[in-house]
Amino acid sequence: MPDLSKMRQEYVSKGLHREDLEETPFKQFEKWFKQALEAQLIEPNAFTLCTVGKDLKPTQRTVLLKMYDEKGFVFFSNYNSKKSKHIDENPNISAHFAWLGLERQVRIEGTIKKISKAASMKYFLSRPKGSQLGAWVSHQSQVVNSRSILETKFDEMRKKFSNGEIPFPSFWGGYQIVPTYFEFWQGGLNRLHDRFVYELKDDNSWDIYRLEP
Repeated sequence: MPDLSKMRQEYVSKGLHREDLEETPFKQFEKWFKQALEAQLIEPNAFTLCTVGKDLKPTQRTVLLKMYDEKGFVFFSNYNSKKSKHIDENPNISAHFAWLGLERQVRIEGTIKKISKAASMKYFLSRPKGSQLGAWVSHQSQVVNSRSILETKFDEMRKKFSNGEIPFPSFWGGYQIVPTYFEFWQGGLNRLHDRFVYELKDDNSWDIYRLEP
């Protein structure tokens, strides 16, 4: 087993300063996200979503951000999945983007809600046919005995919908994260990382402050 205690990665970025920050966390996120795209990081829209159901046991998984604006961040899922059951029980969530190639992380906290059926359908129809079929095939988070069962179901669905458009599944759609808290983390020398928080105030403006590393 390797000695993990000796693993070291020194962060060499120029750091993050208050004057570098945009006036809203959404603009700051957009700035960093564009830079992650330009750096050609692997799937920069991938993020870890943490949910907590009524059993109070946190669960994490990686999902893909598909759209965002100043109203929130949207991803898509099967509405019968474990994450969806958690969301029904407790709409408070945490999201984490790790852009390690840029020595950056973004943490987001807030609540979550379903987007409209029309918006979900519009996105569904833009997906490749294979992904549309996959939404029909997978009973997400349910036990399956083998991959061959999924592949057989996929072939059955492909034949079933071979003569026209694949219909929109009522059990599938989008969620929007509505943030109340952002943390932008930039790695720094000697583990003196730069951490800035945007926290939503009662008047819907954002309080910006620095955290110790």
